[in-house]
Amino acid sequence: MTTREFDGIRLEKVREHVWEIPREGEMNVPARVFASEDLLEEIGEDDTLRQLKNATHLPGMVEPALCMPDGHQGYGFPVGGVGAIDARTGCISPGAIGYDINCGVRMVKTDLDYDDVRGREAELVDALFEAIPSGLGGGGVIDGDADAIEGALERGVAWAVEEGYGIESDLAHCEDEGRRPDARPEFVSQKAKDRGRNQMGSLGSGNHFLEVQRVTDVFREEVAAAYGLSEGQVVVLIHCGSRGLGHQTCNDYLRRIETEHADLLESLPDKELAAAPAGSELVEEYYGAMGACINFAWVNRQLITHRTREVFGDVFDADPIDDLGMELLYDVAHNIGKKETHEVPVGPDGRPAVAEEAVDRADRELYVHRKGATRAFPAGHEAVPEAYRSVGQPVIIPGSMGAGSYVLR
Repeated sequence: MTTREFDGIRLEKVREHVWEIPREGEMNVPARVFASEDLLEEIGEDDTLRQLKNATHLPGMVEPALCMPDGHQGYGFPVGGVGAIDARTGCISPGAIGYDINCGVRMVKTDLDYDDVRGREAELVDALFEAIPSGLGGGGVIDGDADAIEGALERGVAWAVEEGYGIESDLAHCEDEGRRPDARPEFVSQKAKDRGRNQMGSLGSGNHFLEVQRVTDVFREEVAAAYGLSEGQVVVLIHCGSRGLGHQTCNDYLRRIETEHADLLESLPDKELAAAPAGSELVEEYYGAMGACINFAWVNRQLITHRTREVFGDVFDADPIDDLGMELLYDVAHNIGKKETHEVPVGPDGRPAVAEEAVDRADRELYVHRKGATRAFPAGHEAVPEAYRSVGQPVIIPGSMGAGSYVLR
């Protein structure tokens, strides 16, 4: 068996590109890393593997905790990490979801090809930069009053479309149709709402971006055709999240965990994994507040999309939908926690169990934590938009600014 060790953490090669940190000590489950040997070297350079191993101590974790190939050190839980936790006996860890709740990415298609844009790149980019706020601080596509904030938190993209900032197909081509129905705006603090009020439709800073891109390579013609993509086509990628509103919400609940669930906090190997037990008042309130922040982030990307369409329409003197075909391919979140039902190993008592102690597999409701990682549901899955159900959900991976991005399935 091929093994590797990084800073005292041993990994066993399960199969090509899959490495496992075996269960030991207080770990509830093993942990797995998806990586080539070269990528594993990079992942092993920081504290990613230690954070992944620590995450397996979270109560109720089922099956292996996972780290994606682009995993890197984060706050408590590695970026690129996925953890599924039993919704009855487990917990929710805000740090394992992320400060920028529903940071995510969406791709907008166009009927333009590279020749249509060649020579006009500067004009287009300058117009986009002028129209769409970016960087630290405030300023948004719209000035968010109290009604706008509440509408965005409660109804997500449906609110934006009703207000004239989108089209019906935007709903169908967004994860969860752009709305978490379990959102509870009343559990978002007034301070968080105030921070979001003047950031509705803004990119923010860090690795967030709006980029005009062209399709350079198609590897699966039939999948590309189902997604409406072809070589040379111009597309727009938008990468941002819930801005100060989500950050404040995460911070609010982490502070509450420190005082209300200090016992659970003390039992964890890293205080940044701060978690609240399933069934507690704090979990119910955080889950509702997080759902509202998720909706806000979808509205944020929707407003940026609306302004992007307007800019393209002005620059090319054309209708952005009818003439330029600027329809949403897909919008997918990569900092999110959701109740989902999945089949997991169960023990004699019917509760989730590690594989070696399981007697069967059964559907269980889980809090799935995805941090810097998207869902990737296959062909035929009921949560995949009907237009893509024959090939599977688009998985959009934004490259660093100026680097290649990918649409997978």
